[in-house]
Amino acid sequence: MQSFISETIDDILLTTKSFENVVFILPSQRAKVFVKQEFKDKISVGFLPEMMNIEQFIQQISGIQKVDSIQLLFHFYSIYKNVEKNADSFDIFSSWALTVLQDFNEIDQHLVNTNDIFIYLRDIDRLRKWSVKGTFKETELIKDHYSFLEKMKTYYDAFYQFLLGKNIGYQGLMYREAIKKVDQYLDEKSDKKFFFIGFNALNKAEEILFQKVLERGNSEIYWDIDEVFFNSNHQAGKFIRKYKKEWKYFEKNKLKSLGNTFSSPKKIQVIGAAKNTTQIKYIGEILEETHHFKNTALVLADETLMPITLNSLPKNVNAINITMGYPLKDVPTSGLLFAVFQLFISQEKLQKNIVNEFYYKDVIRFFKHQSIYTSIDNIDTFITQIAQENQTFINETLIADLLKEVTSEVKEVVINLFKPFTTVANFIDRILDLINLLKEDVNTLEKEYLFRFYTAFTQLKTLENEFEYLTDLKILSHFFKQLISSESLSFQGEPLKGLQLMGMLETRVLDFETVILASANEGILPASSQQNSFIPFDVKIEFGLPTYREKDAIFSYHFFRLLQRAKNIFILYNTENDVFGSGEKSRFVTQLEMMRTDCVQKIVAPKVVSHKVDLKEIPKSDFIFERLKEIAESGFSPSSITNYLHNPVAFYKQKILKIQEFDDVEETVAYNTLGTVVHETLDELYKPFIGKFLKVDAILQMEKIAKDLVVKHFKIQFKNGDLSTGKNRLIFEVANRFVTNFLAQEKKLLKDDRNQLKIIATEENLSAEIEIDGIDFPVKLHGNVDRVDELNGEIRIIDYKSGMVKSTELKVLNFEQLREKEQYKAIQVLLYCFLFSKNKNFDFSKNLKAGIFSFKNLNSGFLAINFSSNNRSPDNNITPEKLEEFIEVLKEYIKEIYNPEIDFIEPADLKY
Repeated sequence: MQSFISETIDDILLTTKSFENVVFILPSQRAKVFVKQEFKDKISVGFLPEMMNIEQFIQQISGIQKVDSIQLLFHFYSIYKNVEKNADSFDIFSSWALTVLQDFNEIDQHLVNTNDIFIYLRDIDRLRKWSVKGTFKETELIKDHYSFLEKMKTYYDAFYQFLLGKNIGYQGLMYREAIKKVDQYLDEKSDKKFFFIGFNALNKAEEILFQKVLERGNSEIYWDIDEVFFNSNHQAGKFIRKYKKEWKYFEKNKLKSLGNTFSSPKKIQVIGAAKNTTQIKYIGEILEETHHFKNTALVLADETLMPITLNSLPKNVNAINITMGYPLKDVPTSGLLFAVFQLFISQEKLQKNIVNEFYYKDVIRFFKHQSIYTSIDNIDTFITQIAQENQTFINETLIADLLKEVTSEVKEVVINLFKPFTTVANFIDRILDLINLLKEDVNTLEKEYLFRFYTAFTQLKTLENEFEYLTDLKILSHFFKQLISSESLSFQGEPLKGLQLMGMLETRVLDFETVILASANEGILPASSQQNSFIPFDVKIEFGLPTYREKDAIFSYHFFRLLQRAKNIFILYNTENDVFGSGEKSRFVTQLEMMRTDCVQKIVAPKVVSHKVDLKEIPKSDFIFERLKEIAESGFSPSSITNYLHNPVAFYKQKILKIQEFDDVEETVAYNTLGTVVHETLDELYKPFIGKFLKVDAILQMEKIAKDLVVKHFKIQFKNGDLSTGKNRLIFEVANRFVTNFLAQEKKLLKDDRNQLKIIATEENLSAEIEIDGIDFPVKLHGNVDRVDELNGEIRIIDYKSGMVKSTELKVLNFEQLREKEQYKAIQVLLYCFLFSKNKNFDFSKNLKAGIFSFKNLNSGFLAINFSSNNRSPDNNITPEKLEEFIEVLKEYIKEIYNPEIDFIEPADLKY
């Protein structure tokens, strides 16, 4: 395969022997490396020509220094403030100013008469608000918009003159000034011969510049286009056909470098893959089967896939040249710096800046970042302490305690970082101090990351010192995000060796035998037609500005030019509909399939290997039996038995291994906390009345103090929590309502003089030992009964539940089916009943009932255990025979726990 560069240099060498006064103008910086290599191969001795990309060429003619978009924005705001009496704040200004600068750039690149276009835009809006009746209503927003359009010309003129005065500018300004100076430049460089190589879509300024150079008679232009696209009406040849038709140069000179390689035999595979990851993994498989990569390019139409691509390259790729930079926003250090910003942004949002307290999640995020975590030993203890004390907000004192053991240097920098925010300049200094601290103990790559961040913050500091527009942290954060989103870390590599990994634009002028193209989807190739501009579509057409149509033609050219000389082509696209456009193959791929008959289409999918999921199974070792013996001595609670019945493995973790639930900061009141508060409140209300008959007056006294007790118990259970606002306020009101509703129901019961209610016990701990056949030692059972009372001569064992309980859950028709029907609440209250009868030597001379008060179902009253299948005649009385039958079933459950032949097995039908 002979590349375009090789063909071009061969042609130039026919007429040019010395290159001392020759200048090559190329579309990209990267192309220069390949041109130099071709020269090395083709000439043994001599000077290489001077080489520059188009941007350097324009800068040389114009004499203007290009500045980055952030600097431009600051300069533009200075101009805007001078023009505008009631100027927007800098953050609002920056939300629209970048779009305006983009429009200015486009207008200048295409040499549009600014007076005409701005008057045209102004007049369109004047017509829109014009009304025969004069009744057009203007809102403040519309007035601002019209005022803005009226002043666009004023902004432009003032900004243009300001930049010229400083000899700096954006690309469009450089082009406009280059047009003014090109004749003088060419007179000075009259001994130079220029070659324009590999261009396609030119803006108006470039067209004029190129023609002026070519008119001098000693310069040439080489296009890279195949006759298939040039001689047809194909979109890829749109621009070059236009120049051939319109330029005077081509009246006397023929078009150079018209190729005919696109029609040559090729191996083309069009591969659909579900999701981006599948595409990249399949590319890894293609590369694994490739033996040498000298002429192989992996082109990413979607450049955001680069990080996962680098992690998916096979081992046989031992050399790689990456032309794209690694996005700075994706490196680990950016996470740490965003965490620092978030500390103060959350502080301001939650109005904690006066007391200088920080939201605990932001503090943990900062300290758990790998760069900080390795420098401080006791971070885990600190996090546990925060959870135990339920500290939603962390103050400087707690942070100082954490840093007691660290070096004075680390301590000083970190404590300074948590000082109250004063000024943006001071905050940037804190960040720079942190970066200086981190650089001491990192590897070379991480040092490179830190250096780039140091440079970014130094630039922000310089701009802040000069302009003082960054008035608060939000604006600084916004600019930091903007800065690093456009910044990238360049890779060092050998440009002519190994696999070439590049984006679509970097392929200009270059040719490869094997091309692997990823993400060939609509919306990516070509990009979305959505335009971000203040200039409407029809106005752009009127003034010859590029629209999405021209951009589509540019993408079309790049796509088909890349394939012209290639022999092995793999085109991959995403088949899944993730967002608009994804899942639809690029129109260029469809065109390719219609133009050629040798395209092989296939869909790939990852191999789905089905694995049999083995249920967790834990055999009972000697250690487990030792623990089970300890549990028999300390006692089984109703919840531990029901936990075993629900999931034996969960019982093993909690009771055998003693694994506790993770203790986390409780920002919103947890459901179990709500339940505890209600239980403790009712216990404190009823305790003074143990052994007494309740009267309505007693309930009235309870109602007066109930709310204070709810507050008291929330303070105990919900340490340092805020109950005054949001969800917590609602949960507090729910707890209060539970208690008041329950007392109201009690009061209603007692208003009937026939009802006699005596409180026997509240929150009473009961226990009993039982003997079980096959187990050599007694097994203790224990439980905490919420309340025992006597209503009209009947003893009631009562369990409070803050959740929803229905009467059907307490209907026991067959004790053998308690486990099967998952009647765990019935098991609990029956066990309480058994413990009460044993502890109190209850003789069953009075009726015994057991049941639940469900606070979410209080209208149903006391839900008692029911042994009858007939709803009309319930059987709530618990007899010794029924308890005996229940205990026999319970013994079988416990025997199972102690049976060495039965392992702890995870149930197959667990819901969660």
